Amino acid sequence: SLQKWHGLPRAWVRQSAPPSPHEEHPGLQMLRSTALRATGVRSAVSATHVRHMKVLVGVKRVIDYAVKIRVKPDKSAVETANVKMSMNPFDEIAVEEAVRLKEQKVATEVVAVSVGPTASQEQLRTALAMGADRAVHVVTDEEMLPLNVAKVFAALVAKEQPSLVVLGKQAIDDDANQTGQMLAALLGWPQGAFASKLTVADGKLQVTREVDGGLETLGMSLPAIVTADLRLNEPRYATLPNIMKAKKKAIDKTTPKELGVTMKKHLTTLKVNEPPTRSAGIKVESIEQLMDKLKNEAKVI
Repeated sequence: SLQKWHGLPRAWVRQSAPPSPHEEHPGLQMLRSTALRATGVRSAVSATHVRHMKVLVGVKRVIDYAVKIRVKPDKSAVETANVKMSMNPFDEIAVEEAVRLKEQKVATEVVAVSVGPTASQEQLRTALAMGADRAVHVVTDEEMLPLNVAKVFAALVAKEQPSLVVLGKQAIDDDANQTGQMLAALLGWPQGAFASKLTVADGKLQVTREVDGGLETLGMSLPAIVTADLRLNEPRYATLPNIMKAKKKAIDKTTPKELGVTMKKHLTTLKVNEPPTRSAGIKVESIEQLMDKLKNEAKVI
């Protein structure tokens, strides 16, 4: 997780209203209602991915990782006013991987997508400067909950017909790590989460992913969903000429409503707390004293 060096408060407490025992779970309703559409999307994409491999890549606007996070006085959220914002680092890795696929003549087009406020176009222009061909901005001021974002991407997949969707494995503001998996479920597509290596050959996708026990290699057919881990690549710096060109490129704008998506707020943040202050360390005179403190004070052994 990038949270350890991002400095985000860790005590995000969320509350979700449970469904009635006689009511079908909203997630099942959603999956059931989109099953036929997802099957149609998969069939259409499968027929075209060999001759035209379009890659859809997600871009989220977050507080820059180097900024020291401050909690609002009312503890409702973190302070974002007059704070430097940037592209989510994992999304930056996803953009880099998509651009590399195009440079390798594997992908034919890279489309960057951001769901968020008007200011998110800054991050889209960064993606364009890195090498993306087009940018789509889904403009909304609603809170970016993973399920809502997954629904928006599912609608865009039906419209854009990509062969591959590459997302960052998580955003460093909420650390949710859910959007890619939810999108795969909505579309009925195979997924490779936490990818540290990505290979496309003969219409097949091979994903090496990081698991607790080491590395796992998955083979899957296209279309598919991939979420980028930290070691997938090292993102490039956008050159000044490309930054200037990106400023002149048009960004396609739409809204969740135009895509047929309702941004339902099903989670509520109750309180945001600062991490507890760490007490100062002490020096011990001997191993015996160290063992005593570990056993009787820290109680870790």
